[in-house]
Amino acid sequence: MPYYTKLGKLPRTRHIQFRRPDGALYSEELFGTEGFDGPSSTLYHIHPPTQVSGWKSLYSTKPEYVEQGVMRMRHAKTQHMKPEGDAITGRIVLYGNDDVEMSVCNPAEQVAYHYKNGQGDECLFFHYGSGIAYTMFGAVKFAKKDYLILPKGTIYRIEFDERPDDGSDVEAFGGYTKEEMPFGKFVGFETCNASHFLPPPRYISKKTAQFLEHAPYCERDLHPPTEPMTFDETGEFEVRIKARDQIHSYMYPYHPLDIVGWDGCYYPYTFNIDDFCPIVGKVHLPPPIHQTFEGHNFVICSFCPRMLDFHPEAIVVPYNHSNIDSDEILYYVEGNYKARRGIESGSISLHPQGIPHGPHPGTVEASLGAKFTNELAVMCDTFRPMFPTKAALGIDDVEYPESWRQDHFAPGEDRSASTNENGQSTKGANTWD
Repeated sequence: MPYYTKLGKLPRTRHIQFRRPDGALYSEELFGTEGFDGPSSTLYHIHPPTQVSGWKSLYSTKPEYVEQGVMRMRHAKTQHMKPEGDAITGRIVLYGNDDVEMSVCNPAEQVAYHYKNGQGDECLFFHYGSGIAYTMFGAVKFAKKDYLILPKGTIYRIEFDERPDDGSDVEAFGGYTKEEMPFGKFVGFETCNASHFLPPPRYISKKTAQFLEHAPYCERDLHPPTEPMTFDETGEFEVRIKARDQIHSYMYPYHPLDIVGWDGCYYPYTFNIDDFCPIVGKVHLPPPIHQTFEGHNFVICSFCPRMLDFHPEAIVVPYNHSNIDSDEILYYVEGNYKARRGIESGSISLHPQGIPHGPHPGTVEASLGAKFTNELAVMCDTFRPMFPTKAALGIDDVEYPESWRQDHFAPGEDRSASTNENGQSTKGANTWD
């Protein structure tokens, strides 16, 4: 996090005596990164955080990537992935590399244990669903279209709100029956290279760490933990820890969320994508204007509804380009996708580095004169190839690479390219890559 905050009870300064009501000392913990050189927070536990037992390995989490020698445009359809597992076990890794993994989760059940990712930061984007992440820093409420940033090492448990009794979200979840409907749906990004999800440095003052005026969001848009935060209970509590490409089960003799106070710059928070303020230009601007977070060798971007380019002769869809150093992968959230045929809410497109890509044939002419785009998407740009898993191949649209096989048309010519397979007009602007 770029700024300092605090919550709960704290002593006057660091590393001094701080006693419980019964006279015993609270246990101070420095929760830090990068060998004391990175962001950190100081936490005060009721019980020593070192009291654990019963450790054992449960299962491997190492993804198996396939088709690593194949370079082609890809389209994965997540719309009808069956609900399974909980908010941890239900994560299905679809793409990844040595820097970042991308997964999709449609949880069928609530989490019955606490979880700690000791391997990387997590950025969860909730397409649907709401609830509370009970973390060691406090309660973090999340809702539809929230990013939830969970720093490496954070102990937490996600608890979804109940499914709507009237089944109002059935269509949004992809045509499930009321009984089949998951608790929510989220896309997960996880760092694999020890880096952290942070705002781009160009948004932050070097002198004060404050968000600068040109940044598309600011401190008020970030929502850190709140009460309740302290659970003073004894018993037997399982914490599952991800480390060394394994899930390990540890048992705590007390509730793992026993912190009475903390302060610092390392903690979880939410940011709603609708609070991102898009930057617009006279002519089409490149994807870095949409950047929201970054880690080492990758960035996360938010493509949000906005006014389009205002040059009188502007082409408002992106120009063809070869971003020869980056793979570009987008998760489509909502809006009008008619300018990219076959794309729907829940689709994922992957355009690999080195292959030119751009708008579908016919969509440039069809978009001329458009003033506004209402599409919403989340993009991950990587500097190393993103490889698919077997799960990604299972929902792969093999015809997608063929969808560009048509030339431009001149005004007045046959515009069959501007209708989809159902004969619907594709008039509109899609400003994604």
